[in-house]
Amino acid sequence: MKRLFDIVASLLGLIVLSPVFLVVSLMIVIDSRGGVFFRGERVGQHNKSFRIFKFRSMVPDCEGKGKWNVGDKDDRITRVGHFLRKSKLDELPQLINVLKGEMSFVGYRPELRYYIDMYTEKEMPILDLKPGITDWASMANFEQFKGFTDSEDPDVFYLEQVRPLKLRLQLYYRYHHGFWSDLGCIFWTIFKVLTHSQRLPKDVQKIVDDYRAEQEQTAAAKG
Repeated sequence: MKRLFDIVASLLGLIVLSPVFLVVSLMIVIDSRGGVFFRGERVGQHNKSFRIFKFRSMVPDCEGKGKWNVGDKDDRITRVGHFLRKSKLDELPQLINVLKGEMSFVGYRPELRYYIDMYTEKEMPILDLKPGITDWASMANFEQFKGFTDSEDPDVFYLEQVRPLKLRLQLYYRYHHGFWSDLGCIFWTIFKVLTHSQRLPKDVQKIVDDYRAEQEQTAAAKG
């Protein structure tokens, strides 16, 4: 049922959003050279690599040359790219990956091989599933772009502040996913994008609160 939903919803999404794709594509082409799409390598189901589709928001061929994680002050971002990243419109072309079967609407965010190589044995089961456009970790870290911008080193911020909670929530999804909970995740994502609310489902919020409490205890013990 999940795959059927992905096919139908992604196809409808591509059709309905085709005017948006056209406008954004024209904006990118007019703003800078380098093509419309970014096709970076990511790791998907069963630890297999694939090429993700995103609207290009940075200068060509810059991934990995500098910081892996990018804040708003990064000079590699194009003028249109700032808008695309803040609005999350740069993520829309991943509907193509969903239609192709490389991704799903809901699942862990596809990661760089650099970070997958850091997975522990406990974390590897995350890759049993397909990556997705959204998941609970994406919503818990909804404002991570601001964190990258404010931090002195976005890569350190990601490793120390974003990734630990992200992995915990991805493991939760790995063992508690289902079709109806996926639909709930999609609705929560739409709600977050439209309202920028800090609210989360109770079970997800508990994981976030428990993690933050552990971090505070660790910091207190060191202090």
